[in-house]
Amino acid sequence: MDTSYVLGLVVTDRRGLITGWSPGAERLLGHTAADAVRQPLTELLGLEDADGPGERHMVLPVRHGDGSLLTLPVSSYPLAGDVTPGWETEPGSVLVVGPPPTGVALRERGALSAWALEASPMALTVYDTDLRCVWQSDRMRRLSGVADERRRGRRLTDALTGPDAVQWEERMRLALLTGEEQAGEIKGSILAASDSRVFHVSATPLRDDRGQTLGVCTTVTDVTRASRDRERLALLNDASVRIGSTLDVTRTGRELTEVVVPRFADFARVDLLEVLLRGDEPAHGPIAGAVRLRRIAELNLSEGVLEAHTTAGDSDVYLANSPAALCLASGRSAVYRTEDPVIRVWAASSPARQAKIARYETHSWMLVPVRARGTTLGAVMFARTRETPEPFDADDLALAEDLVARAAVCLDNARRFTRERTAALALQRSLLPQRLPHQSAVEVASRYLPASPSLGVGGDWFDVIRLSGERVALVVGDVVGHGIHAAAAMGRLRTAVRTLADVDPTPDELLTRLDDLVIQLSAESGGDLGGGTGADIGATCLYAVYDPVTGRCSLARAGHPAPVLVTPHGAAGFLDAPAGPPLGLGGVPFESVEVTLPPGSLLALYTDGLVESRQQDLDVGLEGLRRTLTVPADSLEDLCEHVVRTVLPDGPADDAALLLVRTRALDGRRVAVWEVAADAAAVPRVRSESARTLESWGLEEAAFVTELVVSELVTNAIRYGGSPIQLRLIHDQVLTCEVSDTNSTAPHMRRARVFDEGGRGLLLVAQLTQRWGTRQTSTGKTIWCEQTLPTQRGPDRPDEPEPVEAA
Repeated sequence: MDTSYVLGLVVTDRRGLITGWSPGAERLLGHTAADAVRQPLTELLGLEDADGPGERHMVLPVRHGDGSLLTLPVSSYPLAGDVTPGWETEPGSVLVVGPPPTGVALRERGALSAWALEASPMALTVYDTDLRCVWQSDRMRRLSGVADERRRGRRLTDALTGPDAVQWEERMRLALLTGEEQAGEIKGSILAASDSRVFHVSATPLRDDRGQTLGVCTTVTDVTRASRDRERLALLNDASVRIGSTLDVTRTGRELTEVVVPRFADFARVDLLEVLLRGDEPAHGPIAGAVRLRRIAELNLSEGVLEAHTTAGDSDVYLANSPAALCLASGRSAVYRTEDPVIRVWAASSPARQAKIARYETHSWMLVPVRARGTTLGAVMFARTRETPEPFDADDLALAEDLVARAAVCLDNARRFTRERTAALALQRSLLPQRLPHQSAVEVASRYLPASPSLGVGGDWFDVIRLSGERVALVVGDVVGHGIHAAAAMGRLRTAVRTLADVDPTPDELLTRLDDLVIQLSAESGGDLGGGTGADIGATCLYAVYDPVTGRCSLARAGHPAPVLVTPHGAAGFLDAPAGPPLGLGGVPFESVEVTLPPGSLLALYTDGLVESRQQDLDVGLEGLRRTLTVPADSLEDLCEHVVRTVLPDGPADDAALLLVRTRALDGRRVAVWEVAADAAAVPRVRSESARTLESWGLEEAAFVTELVVSELVTNAIRYGGSPIQLRLIHDQVLTCEVSDTNSTAPHMRRARVFDEGGRGLLLVAQLTQRWGTRQTSTGKTIWCEQTLPTQRGPDRPDEPEPVEAA
């Protein structure tokens, strides 16, 4: 049992017999009132009676009810017989047993007697059963400022006013009704000259040996220091819990202001060095001279209402003689009054600031530097206005320094994380496509949304790759994990996909090779990429190839969500494609599917961050995405923006990528196809027909080079390839020449020696065209080359071809 605030009151008569026994005495000494009343004091407690001409204050061993001895202070006060009517025996003494109390239990009978307790350390008041005052001690008289003649015979609320007085009187009434001690704390506003103090008040009834209630005694103990200590400990505890909930500099500064206003200050502002918020490393040690600070948080209490100022985010230059600059230069905290020269000069430098000080009646200021790990980050300003009349003192300064020190570590952690995240984000954005290639196969719109700051940058990516024959490859991928390692791994995989796409394998073959690469990278990295230490590189990917000539789309996926297909008529659904295992597992083959997409079809490729979160199941997110894609929009960019706002109204928890693709079909009049017999005599025919086709397209200037290229490629196919042989010319952004045969052996360009009869054909093609290459097909191979179109076109030809779109 905690008896640190328990006080026992024992009343004796002249013979030394106990006539009154308080609940505090029962709690402290282990005897009930029934056992103690009418017992000799000396036998029960081992004490001499309190009879004597005056007061006595001693520290004595007192016998507990269990037989043990307690060393306790004992004060004895004589009772005045002329003011104690109703006592059955002649009055003797009152013994106060126990440590200095915060509460007292005192029970008397009828109109209670007054004590001669002028020297008591407690402020005591005695009331009868009608709650009318019969006596108050000198300390209570000095504390309340109310003389005896104004208190005696009157109730508490007759002498003192305010809600605390009413609450105090209610406690006394409850003590009389329940017979139990009532205690609590009140502010000192009801006591003269004690506005800022806190008091512990107790009200305890007194019973005689028959259990009849005689009255109630109240005690008042100044616990201002203890109350402030508790409040400060609670504030520090609250600060440790609330400040630094996220790795965000602005949020951390705002949390500091929300903790201290209004519990500690009426105004708080957090200013950090602007160089720090730009991502640069601040200088170590104090900062002398004028300094530029950026306000990250500001909170003010005005007329009882909290106002988060909109000026947060602004920057300001503080001159060398300003409070903030002096704080940063000295590296020490400081407390000011408004009339101090530093504040007066600083306020006078800005009429708006001076008006604000006058408006809020700001009277006390405190500046605390924000320092962490030897680095100065900024300064925090606290102020008190008319809302809190008491100025800051030395204890407040110590508390403020503790609060800012805790916040400074969180701010520095957030700063370091922000700097690393900014670098990782810059790396990732540099590894993502800076500009999607201009092509006619599809119209595209894309969005990349970084993860929340607490998670860091992820490894999502997308890409659009031009392939030969005016085809286009569409890629979306997601590397497991967050941070700069995930971004670096994403960059390596994206580069690998582009390199593999140049070889032009089928989607399933590309994912197989990419899977082997991920396994190798994981082995080389020792499991320290992708998801952090001890985690291998893990990734998902979807790879699709769309051909605008045939309208066919071939795709394969490695553990990635299926794309959404919206037909030109508005029906939306998910493409049924085998999911395949995520990249990096190995040993499981991937499968491709091929579908025909009408012109104007919408294909949505995305990562799981767009549809999945802790607050939402994957199925719910997928259905929401599917419905959102059917909403009419003026453009693909508008639809992309609408999808992001609708599916992620609060921003993504994980990073997310979205690639919207609307298919186009190439006009059949811009494609020419010839079946070529495996006979050298067929070469002149296809050369002349190619020239006539170019003339109809208005590309006469390209005819000479095209005839040479067609002659070389068709001749090689006849000589080294297999039938059937096909020649195809495609007129779009470039002029493409393709020759296909059934021999899967790919040719290689080499430099012919002086006496070699062959080996110069591909070298000639490479010299005359801008790009050339070969790709494998299901029946053999295709050799292709591209020429840039002449600057002058036919008079009836537009500068850019207009692909056929859905009606």
